[in-house]
Amino acid sequence: MIFALSCFVLISTHAQNLIPQNWKIKTGNDPQWSSPQFDDSGWLSISPLQNWESQGIPDYDGYAWYRASVVIPSSLKSKAVYYSGLLLQLGKIDDVDSTFLNGVFIGKTGGFPPNFETKFYAPREYLIPLDLILWDQPNTIAVKVFDVIGGGGLYGGPVEIFYNDLIKNLTIEADFPHEDFIIRDQDPKEAKLKITNSTANTVSGNILVDIISDFGKDISTISKDITISAGKTIQLQIPLPSLEPGFYSLRICFRKEEFSRKVIVNFGVEPEKIKSPLTRQPDFDAYWARAKKELAAVDPQYKIRLIDSLCTVTRNVYQVEMRSLGNILIRAWYSVPVKPGKYPAILALQGYSGSMQPFYANYGDTLIGMALDIRGHGNSKDNFNPGFPGYLLYQIGDKEQYVYRGAYMDCTRAVDFLFSRTEVDTTKVAVEGGSQGGALTYATAALNGSRITVCVAQVPFLSDFEDYFRIAIWPDNEFKTFVEVQKKIGWAKIYETLSYIDIKNLAPMIKAPLLMGVGLKDEVCPPHINFAAYNQVPGEKRYIAYPNNGHGLPDEMRGPKMDFILEKFKMKR
Repeated sequence: MIFALSCFVLISTHAQNLIPQNWKIKTGNDPQWSSPQFDDSGWLSISPLQNWESQGIPDYDGYAWYRASVVIPSSLKSKAVYYSGLLLQLGKIDDVDSTFLNGVFIGKTGGFPPNFETKFYAPREYLIPLDLILWDQPNTIAVKVFDVIGGGGLYGGPVEIFYNDLIKNLTIEADFPHEDFIIRDQDPKEAKLKITNSTANTVSGNILVDIISDFGKDISTISKDITISAGKTIQLQIPLPSLEPGFYSLRICFRKEEFSRKVIVNFGVEPEKIKSPLTRQPDFDAYWARAKKELAAVDPQYKIRLIDSLCTVTRNVYQVEMRSLGNILIRAWYSVPVKPGKYPAILALQGYSGSMQPFYANYGDTLIGMALDIRGHGNSKDNFNPGFPGYLLYQIGDKEQYVYRGAYMDCTRAVDFLFSRTEVDTTKVAVEGGSQGGALTYATAALNGSRITVCVAQVPFLSDFEDYFRIAIWPDNEFKTFVEVQKKIGWAKIYETLSYIDIKNLAPMIKAPLLMGVGLKDEVCPPHINFAAYNQVPGEKRYIAYPNNGHGLPDEMRGPKMDFILEKFKMKR
């Protein structure tokens, strides 16, 4: 069934959510905090929709507990049985959680130390045993959280209780003209919702669709009452108003009685037309010319050591040491085919706070791989280690000493190393990385000109800072604490220093073909900032958008990445 625009009406109210908007939080770890008898009145108030760094607990990594009280009416009991129970949704949690209702464990995602395993990207959904519920009385939800670095705690939503069957068996899917959910110039300006009822019962309720920009601006609201028979699917047409180039969300809310279920679908509109003007300082070119001159004056002192335990019959693996800007010692893994000859090379660059492992340098037996740890990361911390958090802000008041001036030069020093090696075919050198590694990829391609043959950047960081801080919670909160709470420096100076390392300002210098991967649900490096840089690249470029991914792109990105690199190397897979 297709509903036309005339079937919809504008409304501004949302269904009641049983879970309160404000929770309680306390840093630390005490098992007693799961108990419903524990008095949390002295704890801080917090929203479960944003991480704790943005709500008065800056620069904290470690354990914390969240608590909330919810009254579930007994009038819902029969419906809860009818729909196979109630499901607690907690949004995403950075990094690990263990969740309790009335002191009883109901679910866990990730692994706590010493067997730490992050699941910061995974939505939490836990079935509530009906015999644990105190009907018409306060029920205590307690969530133990461990965060290892960066933003911590609950974030993103939805944080709700809903009928289990309607979460698991009522699916809401969006459809756009293209699989990547990017609307091009000539495409029809509409989306379609496909709602499938796989339960054994007829379902009635209300669908509310809010269209919101990535800057949080409300565009329009549409509502429709629906009834779907068991085993059936309906389609709703969602006409889109005139939208500027950029990224938007369909925030879809299915409302039934006291409960509401929310689904967020992100899409793009002509992102290649997003305009984010350059913010280069007058001495921008001189700044980077001076940095490269300073680097050239540093004796690299290359040292290469074979690691026998990592070698195979087809590949030798080495650890490389070298000196970079400021005489900082940096290291990399270097993987070379055993068979003598000249080989194309790929330089892999790391994400923020990450540590490169030897296997990151393995691109197969026809390529050389190098996986670099920039200063302050992995095994390059001997004489430079600002730590995390704090890395982003290190020497932010001095453009000549700012951390990323050195980090970008570390990448250039790695390119110098590759060009010093007789086994490297220096006519075929690629650079690639994701997140911070995506930003380092842009910078390395820009600052090394024709030495780079091809580059692949995934969800690139360090771009379009003023808009970045308007859209994303982190790293804006880290900078706000530094500027507005600690009052270490003013915003004007912050933006001046950042303008030198902003990859959108470096992008016009890129000569190599570029492939960029973006996740439309990325809350860390939102696609707007990715395209702010991409649109400044003057030469050949392509992008791939993944509508269902956030900051972590799917493994399937490796195929197009390697195809693109090998195409530019004039090689076959």
